[in-house]
Amino acid sequence: MTKRTFGVIGLAVMGENLALNVESRGFPIAVYNRTSAKTEEFMATRAQGKDIKAAYSLEEFVQVLERPRKILVMVKAGKPVDAVIGQLKPLLEAGDTIIDGGNSLYEDTERRTKDLEATGLGFVGMGVSGGEEGALNGPSLMPGGTKAAYDDLAPILVKIAAQVDDGPCVTYIGPGGAGHYVKMVHNGIEYGDMQLIAEAYDILKNIAGLDNSQLHEVFAQWNTTDELNSFLIEITADIFKYIDKETDRHLIDFILDAAGQKGTGRWTVQSALELGVAIPTIYAAVNARIMSSYKEQRVEAAKVLKGPSASFDVGDTQTFIDKVRDALYCSKICSYAQGMALLSKASEAYNYNLDLAEDARIWKGGCIIRARFLDKIKAAFNESPKLPNLLLAPEFKQKILDRQKAWREVLVAANSMGIAIPAFSSSLDYFDSYRREVLPQNLTQAQRDYFGAHTYERTDRARGEFFHTEWMEP
Repeated sequence: MTKRTFGVIGLAVMGENLALNVESRGFPIAVYNRTSAKTEEFMATRAQGKDIKAAYSLEEFVQVLERPRKILVMVKAGKPVDAVIGQLKPLLEAGDTIIDGGNSLYEDTERRTKDLEATGLGFVGMGVSGGEEGALNGPSLMPGGTKAAYDDLAPILVKIAAQVDDGPCVTYIGPGGAGHYVKMVHNGIEYGDMQLIAEAYDILKNIAGLDNSQLHEVFAQWNTTDELNSFLIEITADIFKYIDKETDRHLIDFILDAAGQKGTGRWTVQSALELGVAIPTIYAAVNARIMSSYKEQRVEAAKVLKGPSASFDVGDTQTFIDKVRDALYCSKICSYAQGMALLSKASEAYNYNLDLAEDARIWKGGCIIRARFLDKIKAAFNESPKLPNLLLAPEFKQKILDRQKAWREVLVAANSMGIAIPAFSSSLDYFDSYRREVLPQNLTQAQRDYFGAHTYERTDRARGEFFHTEWMEP
């Protein structure tokens, strides 16, 4: 029997789809699942007639793979990944590679990379974005870890990744946990994007009074623009036109307003706090999901905590819709600026040597945050690789300056109606804080020195020179 070029462990939907993707690109594969019944079901259905070999023990699985072995592990992040690695290690030989394609915490990937490289094995922590469809037809891939292992995998990864006008949506991200770190931040940006869209929906529905058919038309039109064309805007337009078969009404109106999360947004916020990077839009998005989970409390609170009674006159509806579009775009720029700033700081802190232009490029296809304006982010970092913040790139700076009046007016409208817009507000606060030469934290520092002798610097002295005052002089 011909040895298999590639192996996949874990046959949940993502594992199955990636296996089928690899096989469809001409690479014979082997598959293994801890539960034999799942393997049998896959072989009898989706894998039927394809160049796929099923194995029913890890020993058999390893033996049917050609060397150096390339094994993709698609199991739940955390202890299950460590368990599979522990079972595989004694069966593998120097030069073989294990790939973790789940949403693992980058710190776990750092540890696993060091551990496996010390034994002569390669380890690649690979972020995979695009959901089930992307996994099958072409995801955005963010592999990091052992560079030699990536080079060995590249001929396969290049073919299974999404393809865009300037190449496949895959690149070597960097050493250690770099791949999973970039995927984590990608997910944080995704949280911000989704919350901003939800807030635009809330404003258009509850201030402008648009119904679902009109919302579909607005988001479909926005998806034709350079600024907002994206996968998330596209699917939002689709959602507003979907009719529930049970009720013959729009399904969106029957979906409970309590959003789930799997942890990558929270990890992004935690990492930003540790590195000292401001990402208020992404934090607001994570917090909004948490607030949404308080459904029962909110139902009771709504009975006694009344908001403003005044109405807001939007004037010409189309003009107001255009203002919301501009506010959404400005806020979106801030969200991406925060994510890219976090990647830049992490690259420096963890020696990832990230190429931010290339990171933006591989998000152009396959992934959840794919959007036309990623071309502009890529161009900004190609022109200035050390760009400290996207807000300073000429393209984005001018876009916001041209639209900030509309942005502010939309926030006034929402605030006057008592509609929470945490991500919109956090984005504007980020912009206003970043653009101000002087902030009120001189008072904060004086307070810290007053109660804790934490010292302060002076504006009339050189940076790095610290002073303390005895504020309660006798």
